Amino acid sequence: MNKHIVFFDAECPLCRTVKAVLKRLDWNNTIFWHPVQEVRESIKERVNNNYKNMYDEIYMYTIDKRVLTGFNTVRKILSLLPATIPLALLLYLPFVKNIGDPVYRFISTHRYKWFGRVPYNRLNDNQS
Repeated sequence: MNKHIVFFDAECPLCRTVKAVLKRLDWNNTIFWHPVQEVRESIKERVNNNYKNMYDEIYMYTIDKRVLTGFNTVRKILSLLPATIPLALLLYLPFVKNIGDPVYRFISTHRYKWFGRVPYNRLNDNQS
């Protein structure tokens, strides 16, 4: 596959909304969005041994076969989309990661409390 793969929580309304907006900004069609709910258990186990639970934060498998998580994924996504490159450049400044990581974790931890959870139905959701 010649696209970056982003694994997102399709039961999270915030995640789904952000994905929909970013997908519209992906004018070069560089990102494939894949629901965590459809990731095979063997992949989850392999990933979770090296990282965190895939439901806890967004994951990206890059074209050059690197795995990014959380804030690093957000920065990478924004750097791929022409409309968000200026914002991405700011997020790559050295001190920003010290702020971005905890802010990302805070939002990720509280997203269900703030936005609830919706059922994921593969047949009714156009997730890719």
